[in-house]
Parts: sequence; C-alpha cells; structure tokens
Amino acid sequence: MIGAAGKDAGRPLEHGVARMERLLELQNVILEMIAKGEALERTGTRLCLEVEKLVPGAICSVLTVDSHGLLHPLAGPSLPSAYSAALDGIATGPRVGSCGTAAFSRTPVTVTDIATDDRWTDFRHLALPLGLRACWSSPILDAHGAPVGTFAFYYRECRGPTPAEEEIVGYCVHLGVIAIERDQRVLDRERRAYTDALTGLANRAAFEAALGQLPCTVPEAWAIFVVDLDNLKVVNDTFGHHTGDCLLRIASERISNAVWPDRCFRIGGDEFAVIVQSASMLQAPEEAAEHILATLRTPSDCAGHVVVPRATIGGALLAEDDRTAERVRQNADFALYHAKESGRGGFIRYWPGIGTSITRRLTAIRDVDEALRDNRIEAHYQPIVLLETRQVVGLEALCRMRVGDRVLPAAAFHEATTDAHVAHELTARMMALIAADVRHWLDLGIPFKHVGINVSSADMHGSVDRVLEAAFAAEGVPLQHVILEVTESVYMGQGSRIVQSAVEALRAKGLRVALDDFGTGFASLTHLLTVPVDIIKIDKSFVDRLAPGDPSEAIIEGLIRIAGKLDIRVVAEGIETEAQARHLASLGCLLGQGYLFSRPVDRDATTALLMGR
Repeated sequence: MIGAAGKDAGRPLEHGVARMERLLELQNVILEMIAKGEALERTGTRLCLEVEKLVPGAICSVLTVDSHGLLHPLAGPSLPSAYSAALDGIATGPRVGSCGTAAFSRTPVTVTDIATDDRWTDFRHLALPLGLRACWSSPILDAHGAPVGTFAFYYRECRGPTPAEEEIVGYCVHLGVIAIERDQRVLDRERRAYTDALTGLANRAAFEAALGQLPCTVPEAWAIFVVDLDNLKVVNDTFGHHTGDCLLRIASERISNAVWPDRCFRIGGDEFAVIVQSASMLQAPEEAAEHILATLRTPSDCAGHVVVPRATIGGALLAEDDRTAERVRQNADFALYHAKESGRGGFIRYWPGIGTSITRRLTAIRDVDEALRDNRIEAHYQPIVLLETRQVVGLEALCRMRVGDRVLPAAAFHEATTDAHVAHELTARMMALIAADVRHWLDLGIPFKHVGINVSSADMHGSVDRVLEAAFAAEGVPLQHVILEVTESVYMGQGSRIVQSAVEALRAKGLRVALDDFGTGFASLTHLLTVPVDIIKIDKSFVDRLAPGDPSEAIIEGLIRIAGKLDIRVVAEGIETEAQARHLASLGCLLGQGYLFSRPVDRDATTALLMGR
C-alpha cells in the first residue's frame, strides 16, 4: 500500500517497472477510497500526501471549480490553512495565479518564478513568505471539457516539472476527475432528495434533517412556523392543477422572501414550514406572521387567472421544557390546527393546554386511519322491530373499530370524523361493507327490508350520493333497501341549507331519510312541516324518562300523532325494558330498537336474527 513504511517511502520515483508499480499502487488506493464513498476532501488530502511522498520537496494542492467559475480549496495538507482560505471564492481568469489561469485556459500552466510572473501579481504576497518560488498547475476537466478542479505542484526553487512529475500528475488528474464527478453525482442526488421539484424549496426530508441539528438548550432561541395555504384545493378544482402549481410556486417565493434570512421548506402539498432564528422575527412572532400573510395576499396572475394566495399560520417557540425539536414542531402543528378551526386566515401562537383537545382529535384520526388500512373497520347491526310482534323489520348499521380483542363503538373515535378525508374514507368503507352484507342476506333468501346508514356532516357536504350508489351498484343491491340517517345537529346546524338540498336530491332518487336523535338538537315540531324526511327516531333520553304523567309521555304521544298525519314513521330508540316497550306501544308507537331486543352485533349474529334463530 502507498503510504506504508518501506524502502520506497519518501524516495523519488525510479524509472521503468518500479515507477509503474508505485503509480498503480497510488491509483488503487485512491480508487478504493472513491469506491467506498470516502469524503472528497479526505480523498483529495490522501492523494496529496501520497504524491508528496513520491516527490520529496514538492507541495501538492487540489482546488475545485464550481459552476460559476469560482475556486474552492479542497486539499492542501502541507499548506497553511490561511493560505488555502485566501483562495476560496476567487474567480478563475487569465491572471489568477497558476491554478486560476489553468482552469480558465483549460491547459496546464507553469510559473517558474512566482516573484516575477505577472499571473501571480495579486497572489505572490501569499506564496513568497512561505518560501514558495514556483508553481505548476494542471486543470481537471470533466467529460464535456469543463474545468471542475486543478491539481498543482508548488516548488521551493524556481523550476518546472520533470517528466516523472508530469507522469504522476497525469495519474492525479485522471483520479481527480473521477473523484470530483462522483462527488458531484452524489451531491446532485442529495440535492434532488432534499429539494422540492415544483418550488425549488428544501423539502420535508431537508426539514427533518434541519430539525435534527437544532439545539434545545436556550429557550426562545428559535421557533417554527407552519404555513398552510387555504385556497389551493379551490384553485385546483376551479382552474386546474396547472394553476394550482403556479399558486404554489408564487406562494413559496413570497414566503421565502418574507422570512429571509430564515429558511423556508415545503413539507406537504399545501403546507410550508419556516425555522425562525432571526432576532427580529423571534422578538415579534405575531408581527412576523402577519408580514408573511400580508406578503401572500397580493393578487397574482396564475396561468391567466387572478388568484390571491391565502394562508393560515401556527407557530411555536422553543420553550424551557421542550427537550426535542420534534416537540416544538408538534406544538406548531397544534397551533395551526387550532387556527384553522378557529377561523382561517390568521396566526395562532402555541400555548400550554392548546394541544389537549387537538391531541385527542389527532389521535382519533390516526387510529381510524390505521384501522382503515388494516381492515379493522367493521359494520355491526342493531335490529328495528315491530313492538307488538318483535318481528325484525329493519336494521341500523353502526360503525365499529376492532383494536386487538376489543370492539370500539363509534363514540370512541367520533372526533376522527371531523377530518374530511377520514370521514369520507370511513363512509366509503362502511357503504361497501353494508352493501356486501345486504347482498349476502338477499342471496340467502331472507326477505330483507331496509338498513339505516348514519351519515356525517362531511358526508352531506361531499358526494355521499355517488359513494352510496357506487357501493350498492357494485353488489347489485337496489337502493330501496337503504335509509340514510341524519342527526338533527347535522340537518339543522351550520350549512343546513346545503344538507337539506342534498337530502332532497337523495329522496328524489328514491332513497328514504330518517331524522335521528329527534328532540336533542335544533329541531322542533314545526320543522316537520318543511324538513323532507320519511322517518323520525325519538331519542333515547325521552324513552328513559317515559312514565305516566311525565312530560316525555305527552311529547312522545303528540309526536306520534303529528307524524302519523304527515305520513312520517316513528321509531323509538334506546328501549331497554319491557315496561318501556309496552308503554310505547300503548301510545301508538309501532317500531322500536334497543338493548331489550338486541345489542349491535356482527354480520353472522345479525344473519341469525334475520333468520329467526
């Protein structure tokens, strides 16, 4: 191995076979380092040291040349660090020492006397105090002939290279181009891996890496802003993804400019992050966030469409009890979620306690998302019976999530449905399961009547009709077997006009609609005059209080009479005792459901119920 102690170490190259053997050893050592992925600086330094052993008295140096034609020291182990640093960032040119001139001219340059050669006019004050009298530089050219570096010999006497030294440099230049081009390929791959292709910003991987480098020892030394674009989906849906991409590029540029010199990252489809370290932004985070929002709000021309980027920001400063950067990032996410739920378009700064409800919600979303991926979402059914005969005349489908040996009711993960994506996926999965089960019962010859399916506010504001039709069409099940159950809070709450219009459209397709949990929300008897429903389900709270003389008795009796005149069927929910069942029947209620008849059960148990086993 070159560099090992031996009779050849530190001696000039011999002629003939011995010289070739030592050059091959040099080549093998450097190629092995390149193949193993050693750092370019270490490879260059090893090359210089080994060559200096072969040419006693010479001093070796390797510089790189960047795409802008600027020189950067790579290796010069026998030169003072101050000398190498003085060359960093100097542009190549016809009078820039030996190396700068060689890179510029793309040909070797020999300066036999640094003291008098005009190419060294600006640099001899660096070389002469070190006893350097001459320099010979060779350009390292890539496959296209562009300079990527230089390899230089410095001499302490005024002279040029010997033939043996020229042969050495031939090997060195060849090895240099291999090492530098490989390093450039690695850097290019890393750059692509850490750069968002659309915006040119650093991406999520780069953000994760940057977080890992942040110290967590000094409170409020840095902060994280998470910026979420509010109108990307609207722009995509209205004008197309080409316009949406234009919006993202404009937003990324504006955010970057607004937070400079702090660094901005694109970490998701419409989400950006800023690591805030500048003193001005840390001292007034609210003002900094407002500056970002104001910078974004300028109207823009996106592919011929006028678009106004709008965003919501959540932020968190490093606190005394924050032990990791990930904790600060999570706090910023909590603040963003709170900002979006409170009203988009502003900034919320994290404070202790903000995360409790959000953590619960995010946990529910994560758990349901995982359950969907693992096929642990199940449909259970509770029968609806004729109170007089206890004959099963219908079912209500209820969503369940299996966790190990436990089966969790929907109430345990209801908060997950506040996420539109999860709510949509959950509804689609339940529709598919229910349609398959109904198909199974019909194939068994069971005179199946109907199944009630609960839908959320997100479903009614989305495309529940298409999801429903697709699921039941796939199983060949007519929609006459479906009743959609909508709670009062959904039907009469925010956006009620949209929900009511959706219900009207569904009924026009032949679907029946039930108003669930009647009496607990916004509805009153007068709503039955205008709300298009086929069934109302009396909430369990009325049934629990049912007793002679109790106001609930009068309310239920009056509701049954009014519903009958409006041709609306009534189902009493939550029946748990025979006394309740008899009392309801005496008041004219025909249908009921509750634990008295059956708890919600899986498909096999439901099949047995339907078959009267």
